[in-house]
Amino acid sequence: MDETEFWEIIDATRADAEGDAEEQADLLVERLTRLDPDTVLDYARHFEARFNRAYHWDVWGAAAVLLDGSGAGEEGFDAFRCWLIGQGREVYEGGVADPDELAELLDAFDPELDGDGEELGFAADEAYETLTGTETPDLGIAMPEGEPEGAPLDLADEEALAARLPRLWERFRP
Repeated sequence: MDETEFWEIIDATRADAEGDAEEQADLLVERLTRLDPDTVLDYARHFEARFNRAYHWDVWGAAAVLLDGSGAGEEGFDAFRCWLIGQGREVYEGGVADPDELAELLDAFDPELDGDGEELGFAADEAYETLTGTETPDLGIAMPEGEPEGAPLDLADEEALAARLPRLWERFRP
């Protein structure tokens, strides 16, 4: 599976789920179980690489802004990064390159409904286990250790968040 195929699967399932991350996760599992196990592992590697790439202070700040602070914990940030991948290539790439750009890339954002894509992160594991009856093997992708990339940010400091992500703050936390 190449990068284009990965994003086609993400986009198709997001469209079919009408933006509902839990429904998208179910559709991903369904779609991935139609593939062979090696291709599912390829998908998982693409997902993990993007998940790791989004391990950045400014992306974490965007989660804190969009989720009214509730995305500031590690679990919330992990779920947000999965959700960000689930939004498709344009939103993901733009949001990772410049998290403040999410102010223009997102049509809308409801902290009660959006931002939690935890189940998307488990879709490949579930599909692989369904296909093989075994757990997903080590993908050979090292998880980031320590602090996120970029300049540290106090996620509890609203002034710091507004200064670092001014467009996102203005649009979603006026």
